Amino acid sequence: MTGSFTSPPEIENLGELLVRLGNIAPERIRFNPPPGTATVEDVLSIERRENRLCELVDGVLVEKVMGYAESWIAAIIANALNGFVLPRDLGAVTGPDGMIRFPNNLVRMPDVAFAFWHRFPDGKLPDEGAPEIVPDLAVEVLSKGNTTAEMQRKLHEYFAAGVQLVWFVDPKSRKVTVYRTLTQAKVVAEDGVLDGGKVLPGFKLPVASLFAKLKAARRKRR
Repeated sequence: MTGSFTSPPEIENLGELLVRLGNIAPERIRFNPPPGTATVEDVLSIERRENRLCELVDGVLVEKVMGYAESWIAAIIANALNGFVLPRDLGAVTGPDGMIRFPNNLVRMPDVAFAFWHRFPDGKLPDEGAPEIVPDLAVEVLSKGNTTAEMQRKLHEYFAAGVQLVWFVDPKSRKVTVYRTLTQAKVVAEDGVLDGGKVLPGFKLPVASLFAKLKAARRKRR
């Protein structure tokens, strides 16, 4: 791991907790175990017992929010990445239930992530439910329950851990914000093309292909 993490100060009240977690909805916070005491094993246990996904932030279990349409977009991105990565045997692509452990009792689950094989011990997938693997690319498909502050916190955590490239996909605006660093960002509109940058040179994905499929699905539901 690269970057630095510091232990957060003690939480005095629920308001402080909500602010620290990015002004998220209170109902996303699990109180068993009590906030501040949860561990990686609690994340894994809830997934096994309830089939629910929770991230772990400052010892707090935070339920992951993701709608059907967002999940579909994430799957399209993962399929496109696999179509590029697998023939070249570059690494592993994971989906929204792929738990990644960072230092200081932190577990995040990017909606899509890619990591080169050299990130894995012996170049093999680990048996752990939440391995300590730094992805080279992290993708977040924004859902209604996500807040700006929450996503900014995730962005800082990803780059502090050593992630090289982050995409924030916004179905509402039909745009993708590409972060190469915390301060270097580019917005790719619906008529643009996503590329792999220095992480996956040669990879390209038209942004319109994501949202065209979403529009078609909505028409069929009427």
